[in-house]
Amino acid sequence: MENTALLIAIIQNAIDGIITIDESGTVELINPAACALFDYEPDEVIGENISMLMPDPDKSQHDSFILRYQTTGRANIMGVGREVLGLKKDGTIFPFRLGLSEVQFSGRRIFTGFIHDLSKEKEAEGKLKDYAAHLEEQVEERTHSLKKTVQALELAQEEMNVLLDKEKELSLLKSRFVSMASHEFRTPLTSVKLSASLIEKYAEPLKSEHITKHVGKIKKAVANLTTILNDFLSLEKLEAGKEEVTYTDFDLVKFAEEITEEMQVMAKKNQNIIYLHQGTQSMVRLDQNLLKNCINNLITNAIKYSGENTFIDFNTEINDDRCLITVKDNGIGIPEADQKHLFEAFFRAHNTGTIPGTGLGLNIVTRYAGLMNGTVDFKSEVNQGTLFTISFPNHE
Repeated sequence: MENTALLIAIIQNAIDGIITIDESGTVELINPAACALFDYEPDEVIGENISMLMPDPDKSQHDSFILRYQTTGRANIMGVGREVLGLKKDGTIFPFRLGLSEVQFSGRRIFTGFIHDLSKEKEAEGKLKDYAAHLEEQVEERTHSLKKTVQALELAQEEMNVLLDKEKELSLLKSRFVSMASHEFRTPLTSVKLSASLIEKYAEPLKSEHITKHVGKIKKAVANLTTILNDFLSLEKLEAGKEEVTYTDFDLVKFAEEITEEMQVMAKKNQNIIYLHQGTQSMVRLDQNLLKNCINNLITNAIKYSGENTFIDFNTEINDDRCLITVKDNGIGIPEADQKHLFEAFFRAHNTGTIPGTGLGLNIVTRYAGLMNGTVDFKSEVNQGTLFTISFPNHE
């Protein structure tokens, strides 16, 4: 009796629904959980055919399933759980998992069904499927959008490549033209310079100031044009990436003294280039050609933008860390508004007036210095002069 009471208590308090039927499909027992699932009272179900809890087509086929099992002894769902649909009292259909077992009791067969409601699981599964479908739609939309973006980028890239090819072609043509023109101009300029020197020589016995004056103008014009051509050639080599650094060890003091002597010839009346060196070291490791171009350019500017009867300070210094080269003049200076553009190609300060120049010199200086891991700095005030400093790491 105790075991029977315990079994009844377990059935009545089970979370899942439990229903027992006889061989004809008549309900003999239904626990509270099953009643709650199907919304029936026990007395509304007990004694009735189990098919009342089934929707079609299971409802109409249930008796034939039982008959076939009684005849053949085969049942596909016996002992195996499967998902089926249940019919509530109000006609609502819901899913549940059915586990069916057979029990021999008092000489007859009793079938017990264990019912686990799947409504919440199916609802969650449906939401998950909806979310997955929505996510798939979003992915498809994003993929389509991404494909369009990629296509647009590819088209833009193609257009950019065409423009770059044209730009390269134009740049190449420009470089070829500059190189050709510069070389072609060199020959006649050399001839003009030589002819001017010969005229000056042959005119010496005449002692004509007019001839000397005009020959000087010719020489000066040739020198200006040569400087312009050299600037264009230097720029062309820099733009084409053809300028290479060739490091050598040399005596900076001797090197600077030679430059000072050469540049003094170009100075205006009573302009004097004063060279001084600081420090006990004099050997450096740099590219002599590039360095000479930088110094010549700075001293040339100092000569151009300073008046007669002035001094140009040219200093070098070698310490443990750096090699410093400075060129200072007392000329017209650089307006503050122009200083930020000073190293841009073809830029000239607004106060240069009719003083000739291409605006390339300082751009070339800073790029040559950069090739040798150096930097260019300056300080300037209008009508107070300008100080340029080139600084290189000391490799000594």
